[in-house]
Amino acid sequence: MTTPKHRPLGNSALIVPDICLGTMTFGEQTSEADAHAQLDFALAQGINFIDTAEMYAVPPRPETCGASETIVGRWLKHVPRDRAIIATKVAGPSRNLDWIRNGPPALDRTNIRAAIEGSLRRLQTDYIDLYQLHWPERNQPMFGQWQFDPDKERTCTPISEQLVALAELVREGKVRQIGVSNEHPWGIMEFRRIAAACGLPTIVSTQNAYNLLNRTFETGLAEVCHREQVGLLAYSPLAFGHLTGKYLADPATLGRLTQWPAFGQRYTKPNVAAAVAAYVDLAHRHGLTPTQLALGFVRSRWFVASTIIGASSLRQLQETLPATLTPLPESLLTEIDAIHLRYTNPAP
Repeated sequence: MTTPKHRPLGNSALIVPDICLGTMTFGEQTSEADAHAQLDFALAQGINFIDTAEMYAVPPRPETCGASETIVGRWLKHVPRDRAIIATKVAGPSRNLDWIRNGPPALDRTNIRAAIEGSLRRLQTDYIDLYQLHWPERNQPMFGQWQFDPDKERTCTPISEQLVALAELVREGKVRQIGVSNEHPWGIMEFRRIAAACGLPTIVSTQNAYNLLNRTFETGLAEVCHREQVGLLAYSPLAFGHLTGKYLADPATLGRLTQWPAFGQRYTKPNVAAAVAAYVDLAHRHGLTPTQLALGFVRSRWFVASTIIGASSLRQLQETLPATLTPLPESLLTEIDAIHLRYTNPAP
């Protein structure tokens, strides 16, 4: 097995491995003991980049809100702090998460400060390496929505005010770098433009879904992030397990989508099953598992700073990590593109 590569995140001095351990199962599908075993295993393999969020575990519910951070924090207490790169996120509004700061109503200074204090307490640390806005406050399509609707415009906290609030946290030493998640080209450009114009800390990353079924990042965001030096942290590289092929063999098999059928609406669209079948067949013809094909593809992309992999158990992580490190020859990438042109972004 090869080892992870390390590189700067965006234009920052933060050096991260090109594989990141996601923790959204911690506290729901994954017990604390198993989660700590996963963290130990990842660290031993050179993966010291850990991503979490104040709203995790997922699917979100009041009983597990903050559980993932708490579990990571109890592990972090026994690890030299400078050995781990911790990323977490502040939840945005308009997702009916009434148990998080009454909504939360906005990504304003009050909510951002309340969120960071809660995360620092649960993580048992005095700083966050990468602090991310989990999704934009403004109106934009996300989480399976695929069309912008101007009729849904609403009043929201200006990006300049969000940046000022984040800048305070950087000055206070509570945050090293800032980033966004589920962003679109306009948002990336606005965050970068305003930061430059106002002399504020700028975003160094965006965490967006990217996989064989959803390559929408390539259309506009790839150029924007390249020119603006913003790294992509690619989440859902296995498309919630679809790209393992397990749901083709048995649609009722145990997994996140059968445990929570309403979760993952972007994968209920036409052509998802047909595209998955084509990629599974391609993998088998090349002597690979579908998991190796899907994860190896994401890691091969020039614009991916780090691929976020998650697992419900240590055993699953022990299978997933080597698959992520699978090199794919150019000829195979060409065949992947041919399938992509037949089934273009069936799960945007």
